[in-house]
Amino acid sequence: MNRSIGTALTVIGALLSLAGVALYVLPGPGFPVLAIGLAALTAGLLTLAVTPRT
Repeated sequence: MNRSIGTALTVIGALLSLAGVALYVLPGPGFPVLAIGLAALTAGLLTLAVTPRT
């Protein structure tokens, strides 16, 4: 269960980070989206790293 949550957070974080970078380069509110994406990506990767494999 925790690995699927970690995987979902990682995927969502990666997509939000890419969208944030695109919005940061183009005119738009890119920094908040980028910050949220990086936070979700970090949380997902940490969840995957801490959760034991079964």
